[in-house]
Amino acid sequence: MRQTYIAGVGMTPFGKFPDERLGTLGAAAALRALADAGISPKDVEVLSCGSARSGVLQGRESGVGQLIGWEVGIEGVPVFNEKAYCASGTVAFNVAFTAVLSGQFDVALAVGVEQMSRRNGKGAPLTSDGMELEGDIGFSPAVYYALAAQRHMAEYGTTREQIASVAVKNRAFAAHNPVAQYRAPITVADVLASKPVVGPLNLLDCCPTGDGAAAAVIVSDAGARRLGITPTVRVRASVVGSGVYSTQAAASLSSFELDVRTARRAYEMASLGPQDVDVAEVHDSFSIAEIIHYEDLGFCERGQGGKFVESGQSSLGGRLPVSTSGGLLTRGHPLGATGLAQLVELADQLRGRCGPRQVEGASIALAQISGGFHLGSFASSGVTILEGSGR
Repeated sequence: MRQTYIAGVGMTPFGKFPDERLGTLGAAAALRALADAGISPKDVEVLSCGSARSGVLQGRESGVGQLIGWEVGIEGVPVFNEKAYCASGTVAFNVAFTAVLSGQFDVALAVGVEQMSRRNGKGAPLTSDGMELEGDIGFSPAVYYALAAQRHMAEYGTTREQIASVAVKNRAFAAHNPVAQYRAPITVADVLASKPVVGPLNLLDCCPTGDGAAAAVIVSDAGARRLGITPTVRVRASVVGSGVYSTQAAASLSSFELDVRTARRAYEMASLGPQDVDVAEVHDSFSIAEIIHYEDLGFCERGQGGKFVESGQSSLGGRLPVSTSGGLLTRGHPLGATGLAQLVELADQLRGRCGPRQVEGASIALAQISGGFHLGSFASSGVTILEGSGR
């Protein structure tokens, strides 16, 4: 059976860089990934790029992948441009992975990029697009996750302090991540005292916007032999899915049914289960989201996510460290870059390159991301499972 690997990864720091451009940010991450893989831009046979807001913010609705390719020196190859809200980078990776797995290509480059600190002209708030009816009547991601927090607290007795503990844990990880947007330690008291956003969530329960890019080189086993490289991170599964436009999807705000379905397919593709995962990156755009993801991914029983984080099971040294990069909450969330930034972190974890935040002995890693909203369900979801070897 054809095997597919991540041969190299790279990313820029995440933060506010209004003087940069999509092309320069994406090229910087791509060049780092190519250097990490030990290959040349001329070796790339197909390029896939995710960027969620380039049209709304910079007036470049398409062609971001071509722009980055030209900056790097990749020309004349197929280029795919993906937009799937927060999941754009993960979908770009999935397209590149599928292209290599199919046998049509042996070497692919996946890039995710976003610049949210600079906008050409004025427009609707960033949180208002990506939703059909809901956005028109003022609904936003913060409102959605606040309702999810209220429901989870009412159904399972999850406490406000447990929810705040996610932000505290992830900031502790980010303190050791040089590319994270926010690195200063915080406490539960800091989270609870921060500016209210939508009850019960406060400012430090919410991810920041920002700029940045991340990239990964995907190769087949045949491609690796031809290039004379020995990648050690195998892609066991890359699965994406879409939600349903139905009131049934909104039946329970305390679980994200699309993520449950996508995770089930990924576990089946990898022939693994949640009990096999050693380290994970999840879509912690709001603190309550990570708690729900623990449950939907099978890391703990339904309703036990608050206790899972409170007891330290998702911290370094716990049963399953989660969001070791600092997550969206503190590493930052440039939308199109986030999915690939998760894979940069996990590939580094599987190669033992994460320093003080390293999960010792990690061999199986999982990344999960969600994107967009449609009547109570996410529009997109992605789960990727990686396996490390040779450590």
